[in-house]
Amino acid sequence: MTNSYPTSMAEALPSKARVSEAKERLEKAGVKYILSCWIDLLGIPKTKPVPMCEFEALCAGNGPQFAVHSISFVPELGPADSDQIPLPDLDSLVICPWDETCAWVFADLWWEGKPYNLCPRQTLKRAVKDAEDAGYKAFCGIEPEFIAMRWENGQPVKAIDDDPAVGEGLRPRRQAFGYDVEYSIESMGFLGEMIDILNGLGWGVKDVVAEGAYSQFELDFTYTNVLEMADRLVFLRVLLKEIAKNHGMFITFMPKPTIGDWRSGAHINFSLTGVDGGGNIFEGEDGKFSQKAYHAIGGILKHGHAITAIACSTVNSYNGLVPKVGGFEGGTVTWAPTHMAYGDNNRSCMVRLPQNRFCIENRAADMCMNPYLSLALTTAATINGIQNKIEPGEPLNLDLYSLSKEEIKEANIASLPRNLLEALESLQKSGFAHEVLGDSMMKQFFAYKMDEWDRYHQAVTEWEVEEYLRLY
Repeated sequence: MTNSYPTSMAEALPSKARVSEAKERLEKAGVKYILSCWIDLLGIPKTKPVPMCEFEALCAGNGPQFAVHSISFVPELGPADSDQIPLPDLDSLVICPWDETCAWVFADLWWEGKPYNLCPRQTLKRAVKDAEDAGYKAFCGIEPEFIAMRWENGQPVKAIDDDPAVGEGLRPRRQAFGYDVEYSIESMGFLGEMIDILNGLGWGVKDVVAEGAYSQFELDFTYTNVLEMADRLVFLRVLLKEIAKNHGMFITFMPKPTIGDWRSGAHINFSLTGVDGGGNIFEGEDGKFSQKAYHAIGGILKHGHAITAIACSTVNSYNGLVPKVGGFEGGTVTWAPTHMAYGDNNRSCMVRLPQNRFCIENRAADMCMNPYLSLALTTAATINGIQNKIEPGEPLNLDLYSLSKEEIKEANIASLPRNLLEALESLQKSGFAHEVLGDSMMKQFFAYKMDEWDRYHQAVTEWEVEEYLRLY
């Protein structure tokens, strides 16, 4: 078995033969520049483009270095400290579809010869190694949702929405945008290019969905191991923005741009196999989920607050985790999770057991998450649940939106955090999260997100002005 988490740079360096093979392939394809991208605290890729002639030096750890602590919300180091070194992972090397003179590769950060403790990709690799040591390999699929927009008179508007603005003509009351044929056809220039590119990358796109909000879409593509899936989500967020530019649009991954919008989520569909092969261990006998699957659910629910704080990491995330919304496009029910419970195909729960696949679907995740940290916690929580045989209780197959507070209390289920502050306070108290993410990562993530909450809490919103200015 290869070491999925090397602890020294010498051990992590790719072989000279592999570097030569990769360089030859890239030069033959006409690549001139390399984007070696490391991941910051928020899950955003950062890079310094280098010319192709520097490829060997880059792969040897002699390429660009970074003062990550100067720009990436992690000021635990100062101007007199060593820089971080990005070492490319050649498993992730791909030619950029939007510009074939450039190649993209994900990199792990090293600091003074050791894995940098504030590198999210290293955090996930460490969780993967711990899972392998326990006898498991982690896989997942992510269901990315996003909204395509364009600029009109300096203001952002929905890109795929030909209804007149309010007050400017007859705007029919419509059903939700979801599954609409006419709008799917209108979107096929953008969607078709995206499908062709992703299938060219070998992602195995199954379908594209016109989602509930105007100009909102969801992608369904093949699952893979958790590290590659985290890489895919980060790459996808860049790729979609580049494709959209070709069509006069831009993409937002903000979970809830307006009150009437359906939430843009990123459901995590998680599964495990044995490290020595074999099938999905969540598949039991007679077409049912296995006992280990239920123990894994127990682990996710036990650590649900911490996972949610990372997977729903913005102030705006929690505007979407509500049961009903007035003025909602296509109805009032959100189909979003509201409680830390699980059910058989129950979409009002945090965790759903889908009827067509043996995986655990965590619905409390959105497109603003750092996927490396989210999947590190998810992987560790499922292993924790299996090892400690944590029982999740009976599945809750009732519509949580329609239950009273008394019925919720009687069912003994906890609500998902109502806002970012609640989530962060629970995260800070989680010894489990400190163990998985590391104290430095936890400290810096908490500090940055608390600053985000404080700035939001101090802001005076349009709603407050309309509600109170003339009332009092």
